[in-house]
Amino acid sequence: MTDARKKLGAWGESLAAQQLEAKGYEILHRNWRCARGEIDLVVQAGQIVVFVEVKTRRGRAMGAPEAGLTPHKAKKLIQLGELYIYQHDLPDVDWRVDLVAVELDATGKLLRCEHIPNAVMGW
Repeated sequence: MTDARKKLGAWGESLAAQQLEAKGYEILHRNWRCARGEIDLVVQAGQIVVFVEVKTRRGRAMGAPEAGLTPHKAKKLIQLGELYIYQHDLPDVDWRVDLVAVELDATGKLLRCEHIPNAVMGW
């Protein structure tokens, strides 16, 4: 991954975190990592733990940000969520996987930052 892509992704994650905090979510972890992968944001919404995938795109050459949440990635996020729950000894907690789609135009102007709750269900 190029430095420019890393910077764009980190910027999108920061924007997503700010938006979620403004909605009253508590940020528990940013870029939570384990041997099997990474979750961009782990947040708490009331009694629910939310695993958030952030997809940031500049332009539509690769499609909308939502297109980056493939069935393979969705399955991986569910597995990582289950592992997080196990590692943090939270067997009875309710949890879900959300998506934050961050889209910029070709010049870098923010077009939208959209929070999509329950973006991964039944994969």
